[in-house]
Amino acid sequence: MPRKPVVSIVDDDPSVRDGTVDLLSALGYVAEAFESALDFLNASRCHGTSCLIVDVQLPGMSGLELYENLVTSGRTIPTIVVTAFPDDRDRARALRAGVSFYLPKPFEPDELIACVRAALARRTDRAT
Repeated sequence: MPRKPVVSIVDDDPSVRDGTVDLLSALGYVAEAFESALDFLNASRCHGTSCLIVDVQLPGMSGLELYENLVTSGRTIPTIVVTAFPDDRDRARALRAGVSFYLPKPFEPDELIACVRAALARRTDRAT
């Protein structure tokens, strides 16, 4: 039986974190929530994450800095960046760095689901 994909959510807003966990869990994913980039980096689940959903504005290390940190350390995880403050420069920086999707808040659940599925499909395509 194949392992369920682990989707990690890093967002300092508890309602966004909890809502995203509930949504993804209902779809059969293993959803893990983290309040900050450092919480995620220090977690054992960090290495088993199949897809990362991360807010741009986080305390300490931003979502973009987290992604760049992961890439620099050799851990490429398909990543969806979400933000309540969309900015063309941040979007360009994120996509240039290799982020899978840049999604402005508020977003529809179906938008996020489509991004997660596409990010996981890309991951699977690279593994084969």
